[in-house]
Parts: sequence; C-alpha cells; structure tokens
Amino acid sequence: MVMCLLDRNRFAVYIYSVSILPHMLVLEMTVKKLTPRQKQILKFISEFIDNNKFPPTRSELARHFGFRSPNAAETHLRALEAKSMIGIERGAARGITLLPLAAEELPASANLPLPLIGRVAAGSPILAQENIENEYRVDPALFSSRPHYLLRVKGNSMRNAGILDGDLLAVHRTPEAQNGQIVVARLDDEVTVKRFIRNGHRVSLLPENPEFQPIKVDLRRQELVIEGLGVGIVRPDLGN
Repeated sequence: MVMCLLDRNRFAVYIYSVSILPHMLVLEMTVKKLTPRQKQILKFISEFIDNNKFPPTRSELARHFGFRSPNAAETHLRALEAKSMIGIERGAARGITLLPLAAEELPASANLPLPLIGRVAAGSPILAQENIENEYRVDPALFSSRPHYLLRVKGNSMRNAGILDGDLLAVHRTPEAQNGQIVVARLDDEVTVKRFIRNGHRVSLLPENPEFQPIKVDLRRQELVIEGLGVGIVRPDLGN
C-alpha cells in the first residue's frame, strides 16, 4: 500500500493494489467513440477550464476553431453531450461541464474534477445528477488506474482493507471485474463495496471485516452490475 498526503486539501490518499486471478466477469457496455474534431474540442474545453477556471462560450469555441458561427460550435457541443462527455446548462453562456467519461479521451495529466457520489437513488445511474453531492480535484497520477468518481463509503464492512466509514473511494468506471479486486457492485438497486470472487455462475461479494457476512449471488437468478473498481481512498478531515 502507498500513502500520499495532499496537505492543501487535508486529504490522505491511499493507493492499493490487489493480486489478479484468472476468472473475469464481463458485462457489455457500449462506448460511443469521438470523431477527431470532437476530441479536439473536448481537449480545448479542458485546457480552457484549466487556464481560466471557467468554460468557454460558443463564440470563443467558434473563434478558436474557425467556425462560421456559434451555431456550429453548439452542434459539436450537443454531439459531445449526447456521448456523455460534457453537460450543458441551458441558457448559460458558460454552462459547459466536463463529465467523468471525458477522462478517457483526455491526456492523463488533465486534472478533471471527480464527482462525489453520496446515496445512490434506487434505479438511477450511479452518476445521475441527483446522486452527486460535490466535486473534488485529485491528481489522477496518484492512482493505478484513472478514477472517474468518488463514492462515499458507509459502514465498516471493508475495514481490514483500509476502507473506513466516511472514506471517499476513488472508482475507475468499468463493467469488468477480476477475482480478488475490490468492486462497486449494484445488486437489487443497492450499491455495495466488496471484494469480488466468481466461480462459474456464483459470485461472492466478500467483506473485509469478520463481523459481516459475505453476499452470495447466483447469476442465474439475480442481476449483478459492476459499476467500477476501487483504485484508492481519499480520507478527508484528518486529525489536527
């Protein structure tokens, strides 16, 4: 385990690795690829925000890329919105927000804000707006895999893995999990953090605390969705 301290925000970041075993659970996920122009625009938006601390207007986009009018910029923005790369606040000149999936299309050095997910509403996507409590900037280079969001941990079922109640689990969004990895899993509209073990059609979601029982899942009878992998811990409010 590696521990890094970010003094400015009083966060301790714990990055852990797990041994990888051969069994894998793969759920199909459709990814809409960007065109070369869309990648250029997304990169420009990210760099503009880093340099100015606010997003560009349609006119600024049009001027930079040589579009004839802001309407052309709006068309590209709507395409990026449809591919879940950005959010657009209607009626706001600078209402562009980079979404977690944009991280996959930007350089690893891009310091995107990570949404903090609190309580996940039943039936809603984990990154639905109503689940987002706040946003934090954490250097992605601190983690073994790039995190897409932070999940507020509730309870101490993963205590012996160093994941405590109130910690912010950094999550790499993926539908795949290998045996031994710590996952964010959705089961019957409940989201849980556990260690993943699969044997054929049976999955065990294992706690790291002897006071808690494993969750047994028969994939023939229950749907299990892997929402992502835990790649580190952000621990706020360290002692003085």
